Amino acid sequence: KAPGTMKLKILSRSGRELVSGGLEVKDGATTDDLKAAFAAKKPKYPPSRQRFTLPVPEGADKKVRGVALDAGKSLSKDYGLQTGSKVCFKDLGPQVPYAVVFLAEYAGPLACYLPFYFLRKEIYGDTMGLSGADAPMLLVQTLAMLFHSGHYLKRILETLFVHHFSHATMPIANLFKNCTYYWCFAAIMSYFINHPQYTPVGHSQMVAGFAISALMQLGNLHSHVYQSSLRADGSKTYKEPKGGLFRYVTCANYTCEIYNWVGFNIATQSVWGWVFALCGSAQMVAWANAKHRRLKKLFPGFSRAFKILPPFY
Repeated sequence: KAPGTMKLKILSRSGRELVSGGLEVKDGATTDDLKAAFAAKKPKYPPSRQRFTLPVPEGADKKVRGVALDAGKSLSKDYGLQTGSKVCFKDLGPQVPYAVVFLAEYAGPLACYLPFYFLRKEIYGDTMGLSGADAPMLLVQTLAMLFHSGHYLKRILETLFVHHFSHATMPIANLFKNCTYYWCFAAIMSYFINHPQYTPVGHSQMVAGFAISALMQLGNLHSHVYQSSLRADGSKTYKEPKGGLFRYVTCANYTCEIYNWVGFNIATQSVWGWVFALCGSAQMVAWANAKHRRLKKLFPGFSRAFKILPPFY
């Protein structure tokens, strides 16, 4: 090897050596340098497709996973790697930028929801032959359209101007999975909410529901802006969120997202809206539990009154 460099053994998940003779990197190389060097040897795998971990110690429990090499970390100082050290490679598959996924999954619901409102006569009357399709829209149907559209327009603007992503890309399969989830639920919710035979809730319940939704939308926006401020310096390292609602709730942004849909469904009394809220809540609770564990590990003494759903959890 050349002076000032080290050679690492790059292994597949099955233990096969992927670079004959080892992969040479500088002594002070970071994980990013390792990925660039591997991509130069294996052009099929650009850095976005690569994930490197330390080997699992021999005799370790099957549940133990290798420590992932994080972006920007020093291979020698942070992970103790030297010439002859082994690292394991995993192909993450074809990737797509996070922003592209977010924009697609948030623009789709607008295209799926709005036709049932603006083309109600054509869809329910002319195509389906239902009576009452040309009747004026109810106030709750108009407000539901505005709140639903406003939510996704907010998310699009946040993607463009607020969010700082810790990872540049995600597997392309997520694009299809996420879009299917958001688009299909938007269409089926809109179909029933804008149906000519839709029965509205009482006026007081509608006002209360949309008031909750509006307040939670603002809380969600504030949470996202605050989270973005933690990475205003361009850093991708984890920082303990201590401001705003994060003083009391580990995942305040998820809290507001869930209660926003609770308010929306109180106002619209949509069965499919509640199903959508329950599905999303289940996923966000899982994310919140994982984030709570990660923050406790990164910041000793970390504690919050609630993880995601005050006053329950």
